[in-house]
Amino acid sequence: MNKWCVIFSGLLILITAKHQSAQEPTYKQGTSIFVETGVDLPDSTPTWYAPMLKQPHAPVFEILATRGTRGRYYDYTYAVGLKEIIKFHGHDCEGLTHAACCCKVALDVLFPDGIVDRSVLWGISGPSPCWSDVTAFITGARIQYGNLGFFKEARYGHAILLYREDTKKAVLATWKKGVNNIPDEPVVLEESIKWKTKVNMRDVMKLKRAVKREGHPSPYQVDLMRYLQWKHINDVLSHPLKESYQSKVVDKFDWKSWIDPKKQIASPQKRSDIKLKNYRYRTAPVAAPSMRADTTKDRRPNKTDAGDGK
Repeated sequence: MNKWCVIFSGLLILITAKHQSAQEPTYKQGTSIFVETGVDLPDSTPTWYAPMLKQPHAPVFEILATRGTRGRYYDYTYAVGLKEIIKFHGHDCEGLTHAACCCKVALDVLFPDGIVDRSVLWGISGPSPCWSDVTAFITGARIQYGNLGFFKEARYGHAILLYREDTKKAVLATWKKGVNNIPDEPVVLEESIKWKTKVNMRDVMKLKRAVKREGHPSPYQVDLMRYLQWKHINDVLSHPLKESYQSKVVDKFDWKSWIDPKKQIASPQKRSDIKLKNYRYRTAPVAAPSMRADTTKDRRPNKTDAGDGK
């Protein structure tokens, strides 16, 4: 083998190793980290602003976060459900529940161990505040960090795309045909429901055109639309989520080709709140002066960045 073959082979090995390492998750539950789940319960008691919680399939998320702005991973997850999402958004609505369900089916693909790591997630949604608020709240993605975007194509208005940066995996999720009720908007994935809804979606679309587009609806139409949306959401959550929502892994995902560049800030803030999430531990609970000197030698520089995430 000549010199150039050896060099080429070496470069190929390095490139391959780098590519493979980029696909590795930040941590592996039960191997490099031991996170306890199910130790924090969401508030799942139905109430006037969250009556759908009486249904058996209201989504719940096990969230893994970091300790403060420069801390390591927590040892436990905390639970997030629809009540927390509603309070963040400001009111309950049909879209909020649909968006949460889409996030749930996408995250089940991205995190098969059920632990949602907010430090590695990016998200894209339509411009509706219902869908973008859910995406931001569940993933931790933010406009100022450049990891929260909006779809370039309007037909994805009621879909969500979540990207896990450590494994380089992206998943598109939306409702199935038969559950959708946005007038004149297609369902961007192919599956349809196999169960019969209690509410006729065509009637809802006709009503939405009258209430939301044509203007000057009657008081009865306003009340009827709210009632049908409430009835539909309760109906949907009485079924397993995979019967009403679908997801698809996006091959060769490229962030810039999916997002609307006009809805991004020009100079995103570099995220610093997760920089030390995998930082090494002290060799002893309380370090003696000599030990402090030793640990200082190999300590990485720690410059304070503006705009730490909270």
